[in-house]
Amino acid sequence: MKKSAFFLAALCSGSLLVASCSSDKAADSTATTTETTTTEGASGDMAGMDHSAGAAAGESPLMASMNEMMQKMEASKPKGNTDHDFAHHMLEHHKGAVAMADIELRDGKDATMRQMAEKIKADQLKEITELEAVATRLDSAPTNYQPNDPADPFTSKMKASMDGMMQNMPKPVANPDMNFNMLMTVHHQSAVDMAKAELAHGKDTKLKEMAQMMITAQEKEIADFKSWHDKNTDKM
Repeated sequence: MKKSAFFLAALCSGSLLVASCSSDKAADSTATTTETTTTEGASGDMAGMDHSAGAAAGESPLMASMNEMMQKMEASKPKGNTDHDFAHHMLEHHKGAVAMADIELRDGKDATMRQMAEKIKADQLKEITELEAVATRLDSAPTNYQPNDPADPFTSKMKASMDGMMQNMPKPVANPDMNFNMLMTVHHQSAVDMAKAELAHGKDTKLKEMAQMMITAQEKEIADFKSWHDKNTDKM
């Protein structure tokens, strides 16, 4: 991912959490012969960072799908209502997971990873339909938090979820199943962290129920991903 801090780009220029950004910390990771990516790490508070999304030449399909997700998140301006903004940003996050699952189903060979990709795609497509209905219903919801204030509790939790993901961004390897495993693990964790922010600060009963279901399902899948990873280190 070139000059991007995954999703935090989406929070710049009036996106979910802050108005202007400048990055001060970069980390480059180079893959084996088939996959290459560059990641710029997140540091400092959100108001001091600048990230831009876009696929780099030679970037892996999974990283390219993440960058596309970031661009769509960047186009979504925050309303300042926790439920509304969580729903809209989780929509794009889920669509990113579906795109990643499609890439695994196209390129992956491992039966377990392909089965997980199929389940993730089916589950998240269903949730996308539900999130779209909730997001539309919340379009007129009143403001209840400050998306441009790093000290706002909801803002800070959402930022922390993305910071954690960037700090754990895996270096790509040649094996597509291992890449899917590692990248989906951090992608799921960021969704879990965002869902926990919604549980803590959201007001909409339906959306909070959905957030809890996301946490339960994706924490189990994270454990399954980690178990598979530990048994398949030869694919690194």
